[in-house]
Amino acid sequence: MSKVGVAAFVMAMGLALPAAAQFEVATVPAPQGPLGAAKDLYASARYDEALSMLNDLRIGDSIDRRAVEQYRSLCLLALGRASEAESAIAVMVAADPTYRPGESESPRVRTTFTDVRKRLLPEITTARYQAAKATYDRRDWAEAEDQFRTVLSLIDDPDTGGRLGDLRVLTAGFLELSARAAAPPPPPPVEPKPAPAPVVAAPPPPPVVAGPIPGKIYSAEDTMVVAPVTIKQDVPAIPQSMLAMARTRGLLDVVIDEQGRVIVMTMRSPIHPTYDAHVLAASRDWKYKPATFNGEPVRYRRLISIAVQR
Repeated sequence: MSKVGVAAFVMAMGLALPAAAQFEVATVPAPQGPLGAAKDLYASARYDEALSMLNDLRIGDSIDRRAVEQYRSLCLLALGRASEAESAIAVMVAADPTYRPGESESPRVRTTFTDVRKRLLPEITTARYQAAKATYDRRDWAEAEDQFRTVLSLIDDPDTGGRLGDLRVLTAGFLELSARAAAPPPPPPVEPKPAPAPVVAAPPPPPVVAGPIPGKIYSAEDTMVVAPVTIKQDVPAIPQSMLAMARTRGLLDVVIDEQGRVIVMTMRSPIHPTYDAHVLAASRDWKYKPATFNGEPVRYRRLISIAVQR
């Protein structure tokens, strides 16, 4: 048979093959990534091999660090290496303190995870607060607001156990200040159109002085209101151990109700995180003769400057 005939025969046989045989290579599934391979090894109870592969992923640039540490902890628990499993869980909690394992995980994994999270959450929350405070000091108001909201959710988390009450007061205050600073400025006032010439009319009657508006909080800008008189306003002294890190002056914002009690208190300009909490706690016991509007007691906002004596 000539070369031309051989070529024609081969081509004809190729065309005669079923389509599945001609394109068999294209149907082979693509190989999975190393994390998927490690999961398969774990599912096959080959814990040592899976752990070795996961350890290599920790050294490299893993695309899902939490999943790597999660399966490392599962392998370590299966191998009876509980202390190393807790270390892997600690890495997961530090990276994402809001994460909790789902119901699909075993009770042993969920219990171990919860124990580690309860132990680490107060320290992690305090560190997140310090990072948020640094962001606030850089005047990055929007980012600080988000970070303080996260800190507040961690403080209120049941695993924290109510152990950060003082830190919650500070976080709530800075969250309010960050939200105010991050709010967009008000729109510019609209220039009023010139009014037509007024029609000469009889002089209006003298204005009638109205009573106070229920629920309104008055301030020094309301000249018709008599300001409250201090009866008890004891500002605690700052401990010597805090002086080096304290600012020289702070500003406390309080709202005094109709009975002369302080019902709202906020550090507008903080001095020191711990000392600020002492001042806010002390202000709850302050007493005033309430402000009055035409002789009737009203609520009043007062700004109190606090100077640190060195």
